[in-house]
Amino acid sequence: MRLPRRVPWSSITELDQVCSWIYSDGNDTEAKVQAIQRLSAWKAITTLPHALESTLAILTVIVQDTAQEGSSSYLLTRQAYASALIRLVNGLVDPLQLGAYARSIASIAAQLGLPAWLVELRHAATHEDLPSLELLREASREAMVWLLNNYFIPALNPSAPLKTRAPPLRPLSPLLSQYKGILKITTRDASLRSQYKAETSQVLRDIERWVAEAKVAADISAATLEWDSSGVDGPELEDTRARWALDRLCDVLLEKGGLVPLSKKKRVVSTNPFQPSASILTIWTPLLAHLHALHPSLQHVLLYRIISTLLSNPMAPDSTTELETISLDATDRLRDPSYDMCLASWAFWLISSGSGSADPDDEMAKMEEAAVALVTGLGPSVRVDTDLRA
Repeated sequence: MRLPRRVPWSSITELDQVCSWIYSDGNDTEAKVQAIQRLSAWKAITTLPHALESTLAILTVIVQDTAQEGSSSYLLTRQAYASALIRLVNGLVDPLQLGAYARSIASIAAQLGLPAWLVELRHAATHEDLPSLELLREASREAMVWLLNNYFIPALNPSAPLKTRAPPLRPLSPLLSQYKGILKITTRDASLRSQYKAETSQVLRDIERWVAEAKVAADISAATLEWDSSGVDGPELEDTRARWALDRLCDVLLEKGGLVPLSKKKRVVSTNPFQPSASILTIWTPLLAHLHALHPSLQHVLLYRIISTLLSNPMAPDSTTELETISLDATDRLRDPSYDMCLASWAFWLISSGSGSADPDDEMAKMEEAAVALVTGLGPSVRVDTDLRA
C-alpha cells in the first residue's frame, strides 16, 4: 500500500496560486517574485518535488536576467541558466535509469515527452562550449512550458489528460521471436553456440532494456511522472514500477508462440514429472534464469499471471449449435486444452524447480499460495476434493 504523500502546500489552492503567479502574465515580474518567495519558503521547511525545485531555479534566473542592467554579469547569467536546465534534465532522467544496462538520456527523455533539443542543450552545456544567452533563454521558456503541461496541470487537475504524450512502448514480440530463433539454432547444433554467443547476449540485453523502458512507461500509464519522490518510499516505488513492467512482459510470454508453442504437437507435457517438454525448457529457461537474476519477483509474477490466464479463459460451448452463434473473435478466445495443459505445466515447473531453491518449505509455501489463488479464482461454488499438497 502506498504511503501518504507529503507535499509542501496546506491545500491545492496554494499550488494553484503559485501557478497563477508564474504563468498568468509573462510580463508581471512582481507576481513571479511572489512565486519565488513562496517556493523558497516551502523549500525552507521541506524537500520540494523535483518539478518545483526546477521551477524555482529557472524562475529565479529569469527574474534576475530581466532585472539586471548591462552585461557585466553576462557569463554568470549563462552559467546560471545552464545549471538550472542541466539539473532539470538530470533530475528527470537519473531516477529512471532502471535496469542492469544503461540507457541513453535521449531515449528516456523521449519517453517522458521532454523536447529532444533540451537534452542536446544539456549535453552541450555539460561537455562542450556554453550555449549562447539567447538559446538558453529560449530553452528556459520551453522548460517552463513543459513544467506547466507536465506538472502543474496534472497536479491541479489529475483527471486532465497530459498535453505531452510519450511514444508508446515498443513491442516485445519481435525481440522474443529473435531470441527463440537463436535458441532453436543453437539447440539443434551445439557447435554453433560460440558463433551465436554475441547475438544471444545482445538480445538478452535488448529484452532487459525493454523491461527498463516499461518501468518508465509504468509512470506514464498512471498519468504521473512520480515527481514527489520525497513522499514515496524508494523500494516501494521501484516495486510498483517493476511489477507493472513484469506484468507486461509475462503477458507477451504467455501468448501463443511464447512459452506455449504455436504447434499443438509441440505442447506435449512430460507426465513424470508434470512439466513442459525438454525442448520447450531448453529454449525458454535461459531467458527466465537471466531475467530472474535481475528481477527476483519474475517467477512469482509469472506464476500468478498463468493462474489468472487459466481461470479467465472462456469455457468451450457444449454443442455445435452454440458455437455457430458465437462471433469469430469469441471463438478465438475459447479454451484450448493443449494450451491450458502447457500453461499448467509451466506453473508446476515454477513452483517445483523454477526458483532454483532446494528448500522444501519454500516449495511448499509456493504450492500453498498457488492453491489459494486457484481456489479464490474458482469461487466458493466449486468444490475442491484434491489435496493440493499431496
